[in-house]
Amino acid sequence: MEHLLTLADRRHLTLSGAEDVIRFDETAIVLKTVCGLLSIEGEGLHIVKMSVETGDLIIEGTVDALLYQQSSESEKRSFFSRLFH
Repeated sequence: MEHLLTLADRRHLTLSGAEDVIRFDETAIVLKTVCGLLSIEGEGLHIVKMSVETGDLIIEGTVDALLYQQSSESEKRSFFSRLFH
């Protein structure tokens, strides 16, 4: 799956390659994408459209920051596997 991100006028964000929404509110949205975790920070953020089948997502609001993080191997393991290892 390809990851493509388009931001128009800091108010309309369209992206593909979204796998899961981890957390969201009006000031921050955290997504799991095919390229790692993506944190979107801003004001008045709303998920307008999401397609689980295609991984397409449309977000509106004022976008102040986009931050990618690679998930580490320890984050991928479950809590109990980390606890007993």
